[in-house]
Amino acid sequence: MVASTVATASASCATTPEVNAKPGQPALQTGRLVFVRTPRLEDCDEWLALNRASRRLYRGWAAPMMRLDQFATYVHRSTDADYAGFFVCRREDGAIVGSANLSQIFRGNFRSCYLGYQGSAPHAGRGYMTEGVGLVLRHAFGPLKLHRVEANVQPENAPSLALVKRLGFTLEGRSRRYLKIGGRWRDHERWAMLAEDWRALRSRRKN
Repeated sequence: MVASTVATASASCATTPEVNAKPGQPALQTGRLVFVRTPRLEDCDEWLALNRASRRLYRGWAAPMMRLDQFATYVHRSTDADYAGFFVCRREDGAIVGSANLSQIFRGNFRSCYLGYQGSAPHAGRGYMTEGVGLVLRHAFGPLKLHRVEANVQPENAPSLALVKRLGFTLEGRSRRYLKIGGRWRDHERWAMLAEDWRALRSRRKN
Protein backbone atom coordinates (compact mmCIF):
# COMPACT_ATOMS: atom_id res chain seq x y z
CA MET A 1 0.00 0.00 0.00
CA VAL A 2 1.22 3.52 -0.77
CA ALA A 3 0.59 6.40 1.60
CA SER A 4 -0.88 9.55 0.16
CA THR A 5 -3.01 12.48 1.23
CA VAL A 6 -6.77 12.09 1.16
CA ALA A 7 -7.98 14.48 -1.52
CA THR A 8 -11.42 14.93 0.04
CA ALA A 9 -11.25 13.69 3.58
CA SER A 10 -14.95 14.28 4.19
CA ALA A 11 -16.09 12.58 0.98
CA SER A 12 -18.31 9.54 1.25
CA CYS A 13 -17.21 6.26 -0.26
CA ALA A 14 -20.36 6.40 -2.34
CA THR A 15 -18.15 8.31 -4.77
CA THR A 16 -15.72 5.38 -5.04
CA PRO A 17 -15.43 4.10 -8.65
CA GLU A 18 -17.44 0.95 -9.26
CA VAL A 19 -15.39 -2.24 -9.55
CA ASN A 20 -16.26 -5.78 -10.55
CA ALA A 21 -15.97 -7.25 -7.05
CA LYS A 22 -17.38 -10.56 -5.96
CA PRO A 23 -20.02 -10.42 -3.19
CA GLY A 24 -18.41 -10.52 0.26
CA GLN A 25 -18.86 -13.71 2.24
CA PRO A 26 -20.19 -13.43 5.83
CA ALA A 27 -17.25 -15.44 7.21
CA LEU A 28 -14.54 -17.58 5.64
CA GLN A 29 -13.14 -18.70 9.00
CA THR A 30 -14.49 -18.10 12.50
CA GLY A 31 -12.69 -18.10 15.85
CA ARG A 32 -13.54 -17.34 19.46
CA LEU A 33 -13.01 -13.57 19.23
CA VAL A 34 -13.10 -12.77 15.53
CA PHE A 35 -14.00 -13.99 12.07
CA VAL A 36 -12.38 -13.19 8.73
CA ARG A 37 -14.17 -12.29 5.52
CA THR A 38 -13.49 -10.72 2.16
CA PRO A 39 -13.64 -6.90 1.87
CA ARG A 40 -16.62 -5.18 0.24
CA LEU A 41 -17.05 -1.73 -1.27
CA GLU A 42 -19.48 -0.77 1.49
CA ASP A 43 -16.67 -1.25 4.04
CA CYS A 44 -14.82 1.76 2.67
CA ASP A 45 -15.87 4.45 5.17
CA GLU A 46 -15.25 2.18 8.17
CA TRP A 47 -11.83 1.05 6.95
CA LEU A 48 -10.49 4.49 6.03
CA ALA A 49 -11.71 5.90 9.37
CA LEU A 50 -9.88 3.07 11.17
CA ASN A 51 -6.69 3.84 9.23
CA ARG A 52 -6.92 7.53 10.06
CA ALA A 53 -7.38 6.69 13.75
CA SER A 54 -4.25 4.50 13.62
CA ARG A 55 -1.80 6.87 11.90
CA ARG A 56 0.49 7.09 14.92
CA LEU A 57 0.53 3.30 15.33
CA TYR A 58 1.53 2.76 11.69
CA ARG A 59 4.23 5.44 11.53
CA GLY A 60 7.45 3.92 10.18
CA TRP A 61 5.95 0.41 9.97
CA ALA A 62 3.39 0.65 7.17
CA ALA A 63 1.77 2.99 4.68
CA PRO A 64 -1.97 2.24 4.99
CA MET A 65 -4.47 3.32 2.37
CA MET A 66 -6.07 6.69 3.01
CA ARG A 67 -7.92 7.36 -0.26
CA LEU A 68 -11.21 6.15 -1.67
CA ASP A 69 -9.70 5.00 -4.96
CA GLN A 70 -7.04 3.00 -3.10
CA PHE A 71 -9.76 1.10 -1.28
CA ALA A 72 -11.63 0.35 -4.51
CA THR A 73 -8.39 -1.00 -5.99
CA TYR A 74 -7.90 -3.17 -2.90
CA VAL A 75 -11.39 -4.67 -3.18
CA HIS A 76 -10.87 -5.35 -6.87
CA ARG A 77 -7.44 -6.89 -6.24
CA SER A 78 -8.93 -9.20 -3.62
CA THR A 79 -10.78 -11.01 -6.42
CA ASP A 80 -7.52 -11.84 -8.28
CA ALA A 81 -6.29 -15.43 -8.40
CA ASP A 82 -2.90 -14.52 -6.91
CA TYR A 83 -4.20 -12.43 -4.00
CA ALA A 84 -6.54 -13.02 -1.05
CA GLY A 85 -7.58 -10.03 1.05
CA PHE A 86 -9.36 -10.43 4.39
CA PHE A 87 -10.83 -8.18 7.03
CA VAL A 88 -10.54 -9.35 10.62
CA CYS A 89 -13.90 -8.61 12.28
CA ARG A 90 -14.97 -8.76 15.91
CA ARG A 91 -17.50 -11.54 16.47
CA GLU A 92 -19.67 -9.64 18.93
CA ASP A 93 -20.65 -6.85 16.54
CA GLY A 94 -18.90 -7.43 13.19
CA ALA A 95 -16.69 -4.35 13.57
CA ILE A 96 -13.52 -4.37 11.46
CA VAL A 97 -10.43 -4.52 13.68
CA GLY A 98 -7.68 -5.17 11.13
CA SER A 99 -6.72 -6.88 7.90
CA ALA A 100 -4.57 -9.78 6.71
CA ASN A 101 -3.61 -10.44 3.11
CA LEU A 102 -2.01 -13.26 1.17
CA SER A 103 -0.19 -11.85 -1.84
CA GLN A 104 1.82 -13.27 -4.76
CA ILE A 105 0.11 -16.64 -4.38
CA PHE A 106 2.04 -19.13 -6.49
CA ARG A 107 0.58 -22.52 -7.42
CA GLY A 108 2.19 -25.59 -9.00
CA ASN A 109 5.35 -26.90 -7.36
CA PHE A 110 5.93 -23.65 -5.44
CA ARG A 111 2.58 -23.23 -3.61
CA SER A 112 3.67 -20.25 -1.54
CA CYS A 113 2.64 -16.68 -0.73
CA TYR A 114 3.53 -13.61 1.31
CA LEU A 115 1.56 -12.68 4.40
CA GLY A 116 0.83 -9.06 5.31
CA TYR A 117 -1.25 -7.91 8.26
CA GLN A 118 -2.38 -4.64 9.79
CA GLY A 119 -3.95 -4.11 13.20
CA SER A 120 -5.57 -0.91 14.42
CA ALA A 121 -4.99 1.45 17.35
CA PRO A 122 -8.53 1.34 18.79
CA HIS A 123 -8.42 -2.48 19.02
CA ALA A 124 -4.76 -3.15 19.87
CA GLY A 125 -3.68 -5.54 22.62
CA ARG A 126 -6.86 -7.65 22.75
CA GLY A 127 -5.71 -10.73 20.84
CA TYR A 128 -7.84 -9.99 17.79
CA MET A 129 -5.02 -9.99 15.26
CA THR A 130 -3.31 -13.10 16.64
CA GLU A 131 -6.52 -15.05 16.23
CA GLY A 132 -7.41 -13.35 12.93
CA VAL A 133 -4.07 -14.04 11.27
CA GLY A 134 -4.29 -17.60 12.57
CA LEU A 135 -7.62 -17.97 10.77
CA VAL A 136 -6.05 -16.67 7.55
CA LEU A 137 -3.28 -19.26 7.93
CA ARG A 138 -5.97 -21.91 8.32
CA HIS A 139 -7.39 -20.76 4.98
CA ALA A 140 -3.93 -20.72 3.37
CA PHE A 141 -2.96 -24.23 4.42
CA GLY A 142 -6.51 -25.59 4.15
CA PRO A 143 -8.67 -24.55 1.17
CA LEU A 144 -5.78 -22.89 -0.71
CA LYS A 145 -3.50 -25.90 -0.12
CA LEU A 146 -0.35 -23.79 0.11
CA HIS A 147 2.98 -25.20 1.29
CA ARG A 148 4.70 -22.04 2.55
CA VAL A 149 3.66 -18.65 3.94
CA GLU A 150 6.33 -15.98 4.39
CA ALA A 151 6.07 -12.82 6.50
CA ASN A 152 8.65 -10.01 6.40
CA VAL A 153 8.85 -7.82 9.50
CA GLN A 154 11.07 -4.88 10.42
CA PRO A 155 13.44 -5.88 13.26
CA GLU A 156 12.33 -2.92 15.40
CA ASN A 157 8.62 -3.73 15.06
CA ALA A 158 8.23 -5.56 18.37
CA PRO A 159 4.42 -6.10 18.22
CA SER A 160 4.56 -7.67 14.74
CA LEU A 161 7.52 -9.85 15.69
CA ALA A 162 5.65 -11.01 18.79
CA LEU A 163 2.67 -11.94 16.62
CA VAL A 164 4.60 -14.18 14.21
CA LYS A 165 6.39 -15.80 17.13
CA ARG A 166 3.09 -16.54 18.90
CA LEU A 167 1.72 -18.09 15.72
CA GLY A 168 4.74 -20.39 15.37
CA PHE A 169 6.67 -18.88 12.45
CA THR A 170 10.39 -19.65 12.10
CA LEU A 171 13.03 -16.97 11.57
CA GLU A 172 14.95 -17.74 8.36
CA GLY A 173 17.13 -14.67 7.90
CA ARG A 174 17.36 -10.94 7.33
CA SER A 175 16.81 -9.08 4.08
CA ARG A 176 18.77 -5.82 3.84
CA ARG A 177 16.96 -2.72 2.56
CA TYR A 178 14.06 -4.97 1.63
CA LEU A 179 11.15 -2.54 1.34
CA LYS A 180 10.76 1.23 0.94
CA ILE A 181 8.43 2.61 3.62
CA GLY A 182 8.04 6.28 4.46
CA GLY A 183 10.74 7.22 1.94
CA ARG A 184 13.39 4.88 3.42
CA TRP A 185 14.64 1.46 2.41
CA ARG A 186 14.20 -0.67 5.52
CA ASP A 187 15.70 -4.00 6.60
CA HIS A 188 13.25 -6.83 7.33
CA GLU A 189 13.45 -10.16 9.07
CA ARG A 190 12.16 -13.10 7.06
CA TRP A 191 9.79 -15.41 8.94
CA ALA A 192 8.07 -18.44 7.42
CA MET A 193 5.65 -21.21 8.19
CA LEU A 194 5.36 -24.46 6.25
CA ALA A 195 2.29 -26.64 5.94
CA GLU A 196 3.94 -29.34 8.07
CA ASP A 197 4.72 -26.74 10.77
CA TRP A 198 1.09 -25.67 10.80
CA ARG A 199 -0.17 -29.25 11.03
CA ALA A 200 2.23 -30.02 13.88
CA LEU A 201 1.13 -26.92 15.79
CA ARG A 202 -2.53 -27.83 15.35
CA SER A 203 -1.87 -31.37 16.54
CA ARG A 204 -0.08 -30.14 19.70
CA ARG A 205 -2.89 -27.70 20.51
CA LYS A 206 -5.48 -30.46 20.26
CA ASN A 207 -3.57 -32.69 22.71
